[in-house]
Amino acid sequence: MSGSGGGLWRAARLRIALGGMLLVHAVLLGWSATRHSPTVDEVGHMAAGISHWQLERFDLYRVNPPLVRLVAALPVVLCGPKTDWGTYSDAPGSRTEFDAGRKFISLNGEESLWYFTLARWACIPFSLLAAVVCYAWAAELFGATSGLLAAALWCFSPLVIGAAELITPDAGAAALGALASWLFWRWLKRPGWWGAVLAGLALGLALLSKTTWVILVPAWPYIWLAWRLAGAGQAWASAAPAEAAEPAPSSRPASRGWWSQLGQMIVIEALALYLLNCVYIMEGTGTPLGQLPFVSRAFSGIEDRETVRQLGGGNRFRGTFLGAIPMPVPKNFLLGIDVQKRDFEQGFRSYLRGEWRQGGWWYYYLYGLAVKLPLGTWALAGLAAGLMAARARYRAPLADELFLLWTPVAIVALVSSQTGFNHHLRYVLPAMPFLFVGVSRVARAVEFGDRNVLAFGAAAFAWSVGGLAFVYPHCLSYFNELAGGPQNGAAHLLDSNIDWGQDLVHLREWMASHPEARPMRLAYFGMMDPRAIGIEFEAAPRGPVEKADLKRPEAPDFGPQPGWYAVSITFLHGLHFSIPDGKGSFPWVGTDAFTYFQRFQPVARAGYSISIYHLELDEVNRVRQEMGLPVWPPPDEDRL
Repeated sequence: MSGSGGGLWRAARLRIALGGMLLVHAVLLGWSATRHSPTVDEVGHMAAGISHWQLERFDLYRVNPPLVRLVAALPVVLCGPKTDWGTYSDAPGSRTEFDAGRKFISLNGEESLWYFTLARWACIPFSLLAAVVCYAWAAELFGATSGLLAAALWCFSPLVIGAAELITPDAGAAALGALASWLFWRWLKRPGWWGAVLAGLALGLALLSKTTWVILVPAWPYIWLAWRLAGAGQAWASAAPAEAAEPAPSSRPASRGWWSQLGQMIVIEALALYLLNCVYIMEGTGTPLGQLPFVSRAFSGIEDRETVRQLGGGNRFRGTFLGAIPMPVPKNFLLGIDVQKRDFEQGFRSYLRGEWRQGGWWYYYLYGLAVKLPLGTWALAGLAAGLMAARARYRAPLADELFLLWTPVAIVALVSSQTGFNHHLRYVLPAMPFLFVGVSRVARAVEFGDRNVLAFGAAAFAWSVGGLAFVYPHCLSYFNELAGGPQNGAAHLLDSNIDWGQDLVHLREWMASHPEARPMRLAYFGMMDPRAIGIEFEAAPRGPVEKADLKRPEAPDFGPQPGWYAVSITFLHGLHFSIPDGKGSFPWVGTDAFTYFQRFQPVARAGYSISIYHLELDEVNRVRQEMGLPVWPPPDEDRL
């Protein structure tokens, strides 16, 4: 076969391999999307997305930009679901999207599961885009084989699949942030007006996916200036190995003039701003800064939250020079940042390694990555770091290495600095494409014939994929072997890291195969009423939280009591949250209301997030005695 023919065949094989990988990834996401009930935040995102289409307003879920939920809600809106906006509020700082979401589920019943599945399927292209960007970027830096490895690390990561199967914005933000960064890097390497247009549009999409990407707006001009001063823009050829799947852009000669590149930089930022305003349909664009009702201390200038509520918001810029400046962004984009800032300021209880505290830990996300990424992925990362340090042929030009590094470092540093609360490792998901591209340099061992590196890398990759095979479809609950696996995950992290209300479907299936488990008492962490999908239940009895509770008149009715129970793992470890009571309401329960279940052994589980118990009378009374409660059943007069 001629050299030309051999090259074409190799390119075809690469595309077939990538296409097959993307197909498998889409199937994994599509099937997993059908196997899980709506998670806590998805309930709010669904209602907010529908409201954007039906009401053409962006007040609901303003703490996140609307792009991903607009995409998710579109097929649902086309199906004509029942909606009720009676709880809608645009009051400063309001968060009524969850009430609207619960109303949506109540109105549509079991059909709401199908709507959430449709919405999740609509978001699968975001994750596929991230895989393609990983492939393309890694291929340009290290070669096509590295591109395949980078895409595979994304496609078969439990952390990625657990987030990408949902309609929350994290996977979409990771994809669009990576796309914007890759296109901007390509523009830096070969400036031109067409490249500037692509980078600007991609930046706008990134800003519309998650406000985390605001960091790119001030950073990119400084990066361009540093790149220009260092002369790194002349080194395109050295950064693209000959075997890269796609050639470097060559449609137009590089613009080398300072003024031309400055103009292109302005176009990038202006296009991003224009696209942001277009999707928000210019909602409140041009409002003077001093007229916006802020609720955070940082922007309102008011320390007391109750005062802010009574005043309907405050504004520290009112009456100042800054207050008169018209804002070039939509009002709910700014107000969303303000509400998110308020949440971090007031703080919430956070959990790490069995400890609850008000606020969080600066190292929370680093620890989370240590226990949530497969050990095989960590082994590949360690190998890549060693090769980069020890062997020059595994390195890209310094400017490219620094560009690839700064974004994930900035993301981790940004989220780690917000210690008002720590709940969700998914906040660092946008850093993953950059990590996988950097790790993919290991695959250059194929080109160089480094058998030892190749053998170690292949074993580590197989180990990484094996973690997915072990836990699928319960990827949201994945923990690596160092953490003890998903069975022991709650000893490390809670909330969306293991239990986000996703396993009601599995509980329903378990109950259908165990008719003896009636009546079922439930303590469920989630925003969905289980009755909407046919789960009949009673609320689990709460346990005493303080010693004073033992002297209250209702003490005899505290748990534990004999019977069948299903308890979300997050409640087992002391979450303060609302629970469905089986009567249509969601009353709040106090801290440690269900931690008494730690004294019993579960007989089964639904997924990895709901433990199922069958409490016998003897063990119930043994535990009640240990807790200082009267024996069960109590005399009737004690229950009056």
